[in-house]
Parts: sequence; structure tokens; C-alpha cells
Amino acid sequence: MRRLLAAARRYPLVGLAVLVGAVGLALLAADLEPIARWGVSIFALGVALKEGVGMVRSLLSGQFGLDVLAIMAIVSTVVVGEYWASLVIVIMLAGGEALEDVAAGRAQRELRSLLGKVPQQAHRLSAEGDVEDVAVDEVSPGDRLLVRPSEVVPVDGELASAAATFDESSLTGESMPVERQRGDAVLSGSLAGADAVEIVATARAADSQYQRIVALVEEASQSRAPIVRLADRYALPFTIVSLVIAGVAWALSGDPVRFAEVLVVATPCPLLIAAPVAFMGGMSSAAKHGIVVKNAAALERLARTRTVAFDKTGTLTQGHPQVVAVHPVDAMDADEMLRLVGSAERYSSHVLAAALVEAATDRGLALGSSEDAREVATHGVTATVDGLAVVVGKPAFVAEHAAGVERRELPSGESAVYVAVDGEFAGTVVLRDEVRPDAAATLRVLGELGIQRTLMVTGDVEATARPIAAGLGIGELHAECLPEDKVRIVRELQPRPVVMVGDGVNDAPVLAVSDVGIAMGARGSTAASESADVVIMLDDVARVARAVSIGQRTVRVALQSIWMGIIISVGLMLVAAFGFLPAIAGAALQEVVDLVAILGALRAVRAGEARLSGLERAGRTRTGPASEDARPVEAPSRGSAPGGVTR
Repeated sequence: MRRLLAAARRYPLVGLAVLVGAVGLALLAADLEPIARWGVSIFALGVALKEGVGMVRSLLSGQFGLDVLAIMAIVSTVVVGEYWASLVIVIMLAGGEALEDVAAGRAQRELRSLLGKVPQQAHRLSAEGDVEDVAVDEVSPGDRLLVRPSEVVPVDGELASAAATFDESSLTGESMPVERQRGDAVLSGSLAGADAVEIVATARAADSQYQRIVALVEEASQSRAPIVRLADRYALPFTIVSLVIAGVAWALSGDPVRFAEVLVVATPCPLLIAAPVAFMGGMSSAAKHGIVVKNAAALERLARTRTVAFDKTGTLTQGHPQVVAVHPVDAMDADEMLRLVGSAERYSSHVLAAALVEAATDRGLALGSSEDAREVATHGVTATVDGLAVVVGKPAFVAEHAAGVERRELPSGESAVYVAVDGEFAGTVVLRDEVRPDAAATLRVLGELGIQRTLMVTGDVEATARPIAAGLGIGELHAECLPEDKVRIVRELQPRPVVMVGDGVNDAPVLAVSDVGIAMGARGSTAASESADVVIMLDDVARVARAVSIGQRTVRVALQSIWMGIIISVGLMLVAAFGFLPAIAGAALQEVVDLVAILGALRAVRAGEARLSGLERAGRTRTGPASEDARPVEAPSRGSAPGGVTR
């Protein structure tokens, strides 16, 4: 009873319609049929008037909606005396919102599961080992936290315990627990295993992986796709067909009741409900696979995608450049040059800076400090280290600060940063970034999904990017691109829609201007994630193919559900035209049609193709778990020039 009252308060028109029906039946039992007829008829006409006001406003704004038929059905059934049928139609219209809410709630189950597990508290350990419960927003990087068995990790951190297992299924879709060792990254939102563990926070709550996912999901759940309006495209022809069938039935039978009976089964609720339910199901499926679609319109564009452009570093490649050689010139010592480079780059959070700093520390070199380190966007970094003016970056930038810069010819797949010390060219540091093992398979699957054109748009030099593109079967390469170059290229691409896939700050503008921007958000910058339409929360490029597949299936299910509603409705109209379907029975059958359309649309919850699962698993097996690379990188890209690297 409590639930019924709550439902009546949430959907008052449904409750009022049911109450009017109950009173009408009571009047019939009391042999007061005229009062029942007038009461139900007036109520139904009042609802039709209310809906009619909205319909007129839509018509004045140039929109022809499917509610025209429902209003005509109510009025016609009242006119011919089928007032009980008009009441059923009112209940159907009012109940359509409730049915849609229930269906969308089923479709959003995966989205809500993310929101429902947002950590509220953290157990912070003091230096003495005491445990203090604090709000998760009070946790700062460096805090030592206790995570008890089966608790959700509150913030991103590093494992301080010797070893532990975590359930990352809500983040990655991977059902198997993952093992972590001391020093490994642990993502917020992971579920601790059977043992209590300690972690050291590496980010605040607002900057942690799980909270970023939640923010994106909340944004996604508020959107409405263009395909929902696709049902309105069928409104005019569907209305004309319905009126023609109803008019012919009336003319041939000479009975106006036949006209009303046809319009009763022409009410278009399945068309209105199916599309939004399908799109919420598709977004739920994407979230389950670690893909957050920020607005449902992106799903519709993904389904029609014909061109996909990829950034190189961190997208088609691992994004983990490793120092493979140090080439000093003249009397400069290799270790000293690498120490100065690491000292300057430690003030940048760019992925290349991290690789250079790591190479220096791995050699046991003591890094110096600088009070004037400065990042020059798209070019490099300058710093004074131990009294020496150090410049690191692309050759043209270094040449502005030093004489005698010599460009180095590199093997395919390798890049270099150039170094100057105290106004003299000091040498180069060579790095290599390996191609993702599942990149080629991802491109092949995209071709199977109907993608007509793939290309690479990168800031790296052509000598470095060309072999990688050729090895992946990408024939079109745009190298040495600054952010504005990427924007211009993507704007001019055909055929459209165009998807752009990237991960860095320098990709944020082009992700924003593309038809669908996909950010590799597991390692990528916050700026890239915020400007993109789709964020892949895993370090797995195969999810790009999964996202396209989910978009295609979602649109296919939505269209199938719309056409299923049209076909069933037309079939029922023809039956009613021959007098085999009384108005009251036709009105009741519409509820069955609604249910069938909703169940059909819910198939989108399983959107995506099974063959892609193997590709994604293979990518995770070869490249390691996404969480190892989950630290977001916030740094401007320094572009590239001959002999340089994408910074």
C-alpha cells in the first residue's frame, strides 16, 4: 500500500485516472450509468485539453509530435460513447512516463551502481598508527590510509602493504580480481579483498579516478539523444496513415465508432518510449565496459562514424617512452648531462619528463633543484640547475638558446630531446615508445565496423611517426602538427562523422571540435577528458572499437523498437478497421504493445559484440592492468620538430 501511495504521489495523473475509474465502476454498480459516463468523459476531455495546449505550442514552434493521435483518440472515443476506452487511453498516456522511468531505471543499473558506491569516509593512519575516520574530501596526497576488507578504496594511491588483491570490475569490467604489489598504483573505486591493506594517497578525492568517473556518469545520465527525436520524424506519416485507415473504415462501414476504434490502437506510446530506453541501455553497457559516454548524442554519432583519427603517443603507442641512449657532445659526460636533464624536467608533469627523470634516478644520479624552471608550451623547458642554464626540448627551441645544435638521424620508432647547457649544445637523449600490441587489431575491427578512413594526426616528426603508421596499416599521416594544425585537419576531414582519439592536453582542442572526441582517460589529462564526448577509463585502445560497436547496436535497437511499434500498431489498426477489435480491447492492447517495445529497447543494455571482448582481454594481458598507468598527466604538449619528440 505504501508503494502504491508513493507511486500515486509521483505520478498524480495516473492515480487520479485510476480513482476516476474506480468511482465510475461504483456508479455503474449503483445503476447510475449516466453519471459515470459524464464523469469519465469530462475527465478524459480535460486531460485531452491539457495535452492539447502542449500540442498547439509544439505546432506553433514547427514541431509535429505523436501526441496528436492520442488526443484525437481520446476525443473520438468520448464522442462515440466509448468513454471507458478514453479512460484507458488516458491511463496509458499518463502511465507511459512511469513505464519509461521503470525501463530507464533498469537500463541505468550499471550507471547507478557507480554512483551508489562513492566513498564518503577514509580511515587515516597517524604516525603513531592510530586510525582516524575522516571525510574523504579531507584526504591529502601523502596520507597513509587503512582500507578494510571489502571496502571501496576512497582515493587513488600506492599500495603500502606487501601485496593485495582488488576487485576492479566497477572500473574496468574485468570480473577477475587483480593482484597488486607494494608500490603499485591502486585506483579509487576498487574493492579491497579479504585482507586489510594500507595505501598512501597520491591524489585528492576530486582528482581521483573513481570520482572522475562519477562526475562523467552524472553528466551522461542527464543527456537526451537526437535519436529520441527520430520518433517525431515518423509522426506526420504515421498520423496520415492512421487517419486514412480510420477514415476508410468509417466510410466503408458507415459507423463512426469504427473511426474511434482505429485511432485507439494508433496511439504512439511505443514510439515515444522505445528510443530513450534504448539509449540509456547503450550508455549503461558502455559504462560497464569502462567507457563513459558523456552525452547520449555521442552514441548516435558513433553509430554513423566513417572516419577515425588517432593521436600517436599514448594512444596508438604505449605512452611509456623509455630512454634508450644518451649522446653527449665534446667533453660533456653522459651521466652529468642526464642528471641536468632530469633535474630540469622534474618540474614538469609531462609523460616525457617523467621518463627522463626516471632514467636519471634509475642510474642513481642526484638531481639538483631549480627556482626558475619554466615550461614553454609546445617547445621545451628551461631551468637553472646548480648554477648552470639548462634547456631541454625540440631542436629549434634549443637552437634559440645555444649554438651548434646538430640534428640526429634516428632509427624508426625512436625520438630525441635536445639539450643545451650554458648556451652550448650538450647533446641528445634518445627515447623509444612501443606500439600497443592490440592497436593493429583495433584498426582491423574498426574497418569491419564500417570505418572508411583512418589516419594518424601527431605532433611527432614524420621520420618517427611514419614507420609506426605503416606498421599499423595507416596510409594517411599528418606529422609535426601543433594543436591548431590538428583542429584544422579534423575540421576538413571527410567523410563524416569524424572521431578523434587522443590523451594529452594538446589534444583537448581537437577533441572538442571533432564530431566525437574520445579521450584515453586512464593516463590522459583532465583537460582532454573534459573536452571529449567519450572517455575510456582504461589504458586500452581496443575500447575505441567497443565504443563504436555499442553506438551502432544502440541505434539499431532503437530503430528496431520504433519500427516494431509502428508495425504492430498498423496491424492492430487494420484489425480494428474490419470491426474485430472493440475500442476498450484495443486500448488495453496498447499497454501490451508498450511493454513489448520497452523489452525490445532494453536489449541495448547488452550492446557491443562478443568478438571485441577477446581483443580487449588480449590488450590487458599484454600491456598490463590499466591502473598501473592511471596517474593523470597534466602538462602542455610541446609539439615536435625534425629530430624532436612530441612534448
